[in-house]
Amino acid sequence: MALAFAREGADVALAGRDPGALERVASNCREQNVAVVTSAFDMTDEKAVLAAVAAVGMQLAVPNVLVNAAGTPDSRRFADVTVDLWRSVMRVHVEGPLVLMRAVLPAMVSVGGGAIINIGSSAAVVGFPYAAPYTAAKHALLGLTRSVAAEYADRRVTVNCVCPYYVDTPGTRRVIGDRMQAKGCDHEEAIRPFLNPQRCLVSAEDVAAVCVLLASDGGRSITGQALNVDGGKVQS
Repeated sequence: MALAFAREGADVALAGRDPGALERVASNCREQNVAVVTSAFDMTDEKAVLAAVAAVGMQLAVPNVLVNAAGTPDSRRFADVTVDLWRSVMRVHVEGPLVLMRAVLPAMVSVGGGAIINIGSSAAVVGFPYAAPYTAAKHALLGLTRSVAAEYADRRVTVNCVCPYYVDTPGTRRVIGDRMQAKGCDHEEAIRPFLNPQRCLVSAEDVAAVCVLLASDGGRSITGQALNVDGGKVQS
């Protein structure tokens, strides 16, 4: 996603917990001749989030696009869900975006508008078995998205939730590998439950393209929406 925005000429602020990973992405973005800054922090740390947003404003400019993409997938039976696990998933998927949205909205309004894009999941619009905390958190993120979209529509800030099905990422590939080991099956059988009706995983580039659209002039009338990027898995 960062590279997709950089290719459009946008300066980019990258945030995450792994400084090395951030720098690798930053290097790719700088090849597009844009300014890039990085901030390593845990988005459940409110003070660190606010400090990072303030630093971006000083180093680059007022941020007019925010993409909340952090996630912590989890799969287990509902009977095995603990309150501590529930709270940790909610902190990442709901409280983190809440803090970041609150941090950037005043500045966005001051410059005449902006775009907030929360990365949800198909689990934001349907119930996923063996993923109660994750599904509840993504539903909550969509509700938060719609509420803020309604509140800020007259201030030219769009707020949307992009909802992909399984995306072809290192994390998904690890899950498929774990399934191969656990079930003693080949890759074709292990990947089958993760494929969408187009018989593939969603590409990260496809998700990024939707985000770029939402942040462009072409997306200025799209707000408060759950945009399914899922190969037809959820038709809504």
